[in-house]
Amino acid sequence: MYYVYLLKNIKYNFIYIGSTPDLKKRIFEHNTGRNKSTKFYVPLKLVYYEAYTDEKDALAREYKLKHHGSVIGHLKKRLKNSLTLH
Repeated sequence: MYYVYLLKNIKYNFIYIGSTPDLKKRIFEHNTGRNKSTKFYVPLKLVYYEAYTDEKDALAREYKLKHHGSVIGHLKKRLKNSLTLH
């Protein structure tokens, strides 16, 4: 399986979107400062993920979430309550 995921740091109102074949390992890497994009925002909480059987599908979804504002906007609306939890 391949995963597209959304992590959030409530204190800094920081959201990170990524993809990985090993979700548990990747979240651990983020929260232990092994990712330079997120190391200043730990701890990060997994708010949302999608699972795909094909890596290309996951990468295409990650790209759309990162580069098409309306796509992430719709997802944020769906996750409104989850994104505000502490």
